[in-house]
Amino acid sequence: MSFKSLIAAGSLGLAALAMSTVASAEEVFDAPVAARQASETGLQTAIFAGGCFWGIEGIFSHTRGVTSAVSGYHGGTANTANYRQVTTGLTDHAESVRVTYDPSIVRYDQLLQILFSVGADPTLHNRQGPDRGAHYRTAIVPTTTEQRAVATAYLRQMGRSGVWDDPIRARIEDYRRFYPAEDYHQDYMLNNPNSGYIRRWDAPKVEALRENFPGLYRSRFRTG
Repeated sequence: MSFKSLIAAGSLGLAALAMSTVASAEEVFDAPVAARQASETGLQTAIFAGGCFWGIEGIFSHTRGVTSAVSGYHGGTANTANYRQVTTGLTDHAESVRVTYDPSIVRYDQLLQILFSVGADPTLHNRQGPDRGAHYRTAIVPTTTEQRAVATAYLRQMGRSGVWDDPIRARIEDYRRFYPAEDYHQDYMLNNPNSGYIRRWDAPKVEALRENFPGLYRSRFRTG
């Protein structure tokens, strides 16, 4: 069971003890500005996976131009799209966030830069922070041909950038169907600011967004 699952189940003491044995939260990376910028008009939708969806949703909820950020599951089937089964690691789902955004304010390539700067370490395989399992993999799920082209170019650029010492392991996955997570997962950071997990692992990501992307940060939490 992941640290997040322990907290969701109410096992705060056990989770706190386990957290004391893990390394510090993910570092902030200087992900490069995309050489290929997205060219899109009108509201667009993208899907990102990068470990626990609480933190990824929190980051994009604080990003200017994002009109909706919804936590959910992507990659598996409808009958396994629930927290109990996904957290076994035995489904094909990844904890994911569906982001709706206005490209006149924030481009798709900028969302990718944010994700890999403050949201997820792209060199890790099936894990982020204290959480382990295939459902915590880091993946980009393009919903348009333009997004796929930009994401492909950006992953290649990341690999050549020298920012990361290890190989880039984030991957592009084909869009299947996105299933919104249970209600209690939505706006989790907003509704649980004093959660030990949020304070330890996810609130620092939002602070890093504010510090590193001041022009794209907004303080008002945008709910999904």
